[in-house]
Amino acid sequence: MKQYPAVPRAEEAADLFDSGHLWLQERIDGALVRFRLRDSGLLQFGDRTRPFDAEEVPLPYRHAVRHVRESFDREEFRNTVADVESVVFVGVATVRRGVEYDWARTPGLLGLDVWDADRGRFLPPDSVEQIFEQLGLRPVNAFSKEVRAVDFDPESYEVPDSAWRDGPAAGVVVRNKTGGRATIPHPASDEWREESDPATAPAADLADEFVTRERVERVAQTLEASGRTADFDAVFDRLLEAIAREEYHRLFHDRASVDLRAFRSAAAERTQELLHGGNGGAA
Repeated sequence: MKQYPAVPRAEEAADLFDSGHLWLQERIDGALVRFRLRDSGLLQFGDRTRPFDAEEVPLPYRHAVRHVRESFDREEFRNTVADVESVVFVGVATVRRGVEYDWARTPGLLGLDVWDADRGRFLPPDSVEQIFEQLGLRPVNAFSKEVRAVDFDPESYEVPDSAWRDGPAAGVVVRNKTGGRATIPHPASDEWREESDPATAPAADLADEFVTRERVERVAQTLEASGRTADFDAVFDRLLEAIAREEYHRLFHDRASVDLRAFRSAAAERTQELLHGGNGGAA
């Protein structure tokens, strides 16, 4: 799959503001995901640099992968392009790194870009927005569209409030229609990440902290509302996804020391207790 290039900061991309028109999109503080539809009909996923094994998607990405698998309109896409494998989609898995989003209404993945190998380029932002919507996925939201570059001053620009939480966005991605892009981070975005407390407690203690009654009940209710059985396997899979998504900043912090296998085992035991009516000190 086409690798996604790093996006420079605005001060490193001065020529972006010399001419043309700009789109100002919300910078989502998550984890980059690439995916494409294979000729076999299966979706292939990866992060910025490597593809995932279909049966071993890393835990932090599973909520985003499930969201795409359930939402992506394969038939519509096959009817749109001749060679499905020539197109690579890029999105952001909405995990908590420094920003806590409203998880109940924020999609598991927001569409960011589309690579078209036949044209040898990433598509312009208006086309990207339309394509993601057409295929059943939400694109990253735009704060402003078609802003004259000569009228935009990145140094004085104030980052707006996020569309996905009650508070400011992590920043803005500025794009033009020829592939140019740059980012304007919120001034406090680095501090938000630095405030994260890495998980270092024993697996059993982390399970007690993260596998709460509220989380278990929320997952079970979501499954039942969609007409699915809220048995242990279904609840536990979704619960792990939710924990990895909402506690990403702690479990996968650079200084975290978590035995994920032991944590999974302890979390399974606690989930069983809560599903079978034990209080287990549930929050």
